[in-house]
Amino acid sequence: MTTAKEYIQQIRDEVHRLDAGQSEYLQAVDEFLPTVEAFMEEHPDYIEQNILGQLMEPERIIQFRVPWQDDEGNWRVNRGFRIQYNSALGPYKGGLRFHPSVNLSVLKFLAFEQIFKNSLTDLPIGGGKGGSDFDPKGKSDAEVMRFCQSFMLELSKHIGPNTDVPAGDIGVGAREIGYLYGAYKRLKQYDAGVLTGKPLGFWGSQTRTEATGYGLVYFVKHLLKDQEDDFKEKKVVVSGSGNVAIYAIQKAQELGATVLTCSDSNGYVYDSEGIDLELVRDLKERNRERISRYVEKRPNATYVEGESVWAFAEDYDIALPCATQNEIDEKAAQQMIKQGVKIVGEGANMPCTLEAAHAFIEAEVAYCPGKAANAGGVAVSALEMSQNAERLVWDFDKVDSMLDDIMANIYTNCRDTAEAYGKKGNLMLGANIAGFKKVAVAMMAQGLV
Repeated sequence: MTTAKEYIQQIRDEVHRLDAGQSEYLQAVDEFLPTVEAFMEEHPDYIEQNILGQLMEPERIIQFRVPWQDDEGNWRVNRGFRIQYNSALGPYKGGLRFHPSVNLSVLKFLAFEQIFKNSLTDLPIGGGKGGSDFDPKGKSDAEVMRFCQSFMLELSKHIGPNTDVPAGDIGVGAREIGYLYGAYKRLKQYDAGVLTGKPLGFWGSQTRTEATGYGLVYFVKHLLKDQEDDFKEKKVVVSGSGNVAIYAIQKAQELGATVLTCSDSNGYVYDSEGIDLELVRDLKERNRERISRYVEKRPNATYVEGESVWAFAEDYDIALPCATQNEIDEKAAQQMIKQGVKIVGEGANMPCTLEAAHAFIEAEVAYCPGKAANAGGVAVSALEMSQNAERLVWDFDKVDSMLDDIMANIYTNCRDTAEAYGKKGNLMLGANIAGFKKVAVAMMAQGLV
């Protein structure tokens, strides 16, 4: 009989053969597979039914062209994608990303992670992801509108409130969601539940804008509570200055922390007095300027050009990487450990390389993987779906309280699962097994294997 270890190695070899060159996707697979070995040992019937073989193949991959006209009348063409990965727990749910780095590998990695992230919320949503290599930066509102309308012309054939419910992601904010929703409405019919992350004026949810950043801090808050500790007087280093970073900074400051840094793709800011959040919001949300201009208003702060924030050489307690995938490699992780970091909470998707994650775990740093720690965004998206279905709007405090409860449950589930499998404190293993278990049980019960 094939052992769990042998079976997992067979699955890994097959995925690497079939998807050679898809580096981001293969990294996500390599992080996940070894952690579920103990669970598979307990369930030899899952090996016999090849549940992992079924899980590794997306249910559907859709790729399409997106022609659009710029303001000079030139016709441009971009690629559009939707990965409908797994629907065992509900309709496909996951964001749309508009960024030049978007390709099949990136979206498969994001969709694969989304399966387990959504499972951990205990809400009825499956896993998916989509987007385009279109770059909204530098485009006029009219150009973005024309692109979104062309994109939705094809995407509308494959989504619906009970089939696939996209949301925003990098490059897709309220403006883009508005244009996408308007195009869907004209092509199909009025249905508020087909997209989430909508502006409040047409059935968006309170707390959705803040949800990923707030949820990240709530996850860490519950971890600290487990240690009979809290955020008060903690020194926090944050990367990024987009939506997730801004609201992680806000909530960490509200809970008593001093946030020392933020960054963008050009460099990072260090402010020993604590980041001026309103200044960051003025620069990034309202004026779309570079973070380097922060020091013009805060002369006691320091701007470091061309360096990762993880080269920061002061001591601190908590790291919240909120920028992009693979921003922390093993060398950076070792530097962070040297600086005394005790908790790493992933606000971005896969910001740590596999080697960095293992370095944190081996050093007994509390490593909080993104599929658990940044699940707040999709959790509130699912709550938005509920409000749309009921034709109701809940107030900010209610949604915020529900978000806090969801993140508490995710943390507890990851913690308890890790301990049950003899790996106390290994939240990566706990998140992977807890997320996978629910999906696997549903797949078996539905006869999908």
